[in-house]
Amino acid sequence: MHERLSFYIKRDSLLHRLNPLTKLTLVLALILLAFLTPWYWIAPFLFVFILIPLSFIGKVWREFFFTATRLIFPAAGFLFVMQALFQPIGEEIIFQLYFLDATQESLLFAFRNAMRITVMVSAFTVFLLATHPSELMSDLTRRGLPGQFAYVIIATLQILPQMQAKAQTIIAAQRSRGLDTESTILKRASAILPLVGPLVFGSLVEVEERAIAIEARGFTSKKEKTSLHEIPDTPFDKALRWALISITVLSIMLNLWLS
Repeated sequence: MHERLSFYIKRDSLLHRLNPLTKLTLVLALILLAFLTPWYWIAPFLFVFILIPLSFIGKVWREFFFTATRLIFPAAGFLFVMQALFQPIGEEIIFQLYFLDATQESLLFAFRNAMRITVMVSAFTVFLLATHPSELMSDLTRRGLPGQFAYVIIATLQILPQMQAKAQTIIAAQRSRGLDTESTILKRASAILPLVGPLVFGSLVEVEERAIAIEARGFTSKKEKTSLHEIPDTPFDKALRWALISITVLSIMLNLWLS
């Protein structure tokens, strides 16, 4: 069975055909807009009217909503509850939970921060689903990024899928030997704990093997490297990047002016 080494989902879409740097610029612009603008409605607007449509444009909406319901929304909800109840701001109490008070100001503060985190993680989720790590690395190195930095980026993007695939392989192997992984939560937890060792040591061995492989292929060579697969950078990509940069700069200037 072929193991997925990234979150990338191969689709034929406009989002997939964009240059990797354009998509990375889009992600950074959305995050900066969500965090730098003072209005609490900006982050929800970006999520509903930008990120959700982007997931449909990229034909990765199923994977996007699966990640959102399993990871993004629970984390943002937990952050909202913690900040709403433990942020000592405001005087107009909306409701009380034992000795904890939730004020109108703390609710707005918690909602804004939770939505900011939602936008940030969602933007990177769409980016990872629609961008192959090797294309991103090839494009960045072609633009002058040192190979060491490009390797750190691609290794970071691939570490979770690799560990997930290795964990599934180890669990399947142990299940074939009679390991109980489908009973109660306590029994499953006690059965999975011994698998941590092989998972960690196996990941360390893979890191060493990859380092040897890339060194054998001239990774540290100073000569200009070529690629069989050229990453297109169309005039539309360039115009979109400049538009995103301009919008971000204008939002920063507006925020400074209002403050």
